Amino acid sequence: MAYDMYQELILQHYRSPHNFGELAGADLVGEESNPLCGDRIRLQLKLDPARSTVEAVRFDGDGCAISVASASLLTDRLKGRPLAEVSKLTRDDVIQLLGIPLSPVRVKCALTGFSALGRALHPGSAEEPSA
Repeated sequence: MAYDMYQELILQHYRSPHNFGELAGADLVGEESNPLCGDRIRLQLKLDPARSTVEAVRFDGDGCAISVASASLLTDRLKGRPLAEVSKLTRDDVIQLLGIPLSPVRVKCALTGFSALGRALHPGSAEEPSA
């Protein structure tokens, strides 16, 4: 039963993703693509320098239900969080947001937005926020 609930959550986030679209004045931008299934996610963050927090976050791009839902859930998680906390997010944290078991191919889909976050936080490298 819980599995069905998470599948429905994924479909809801895929059909109507949260924080989807352009973010004017973004301070950090990262992009990632998954050539295995054609996912492409661009994550944009606007920072509150006084508090060192994520003031706003948006994403755009396209992909499968898992990649879009994962990016949507991730942006919900990032909004209002301190940068220090954001940089400590792990791959497992992101996978847990989805709440379902994933095959190795689907893990790559689920982590496309997370990898875009790593590129935003560490421009010029392929580094993810945390291992």
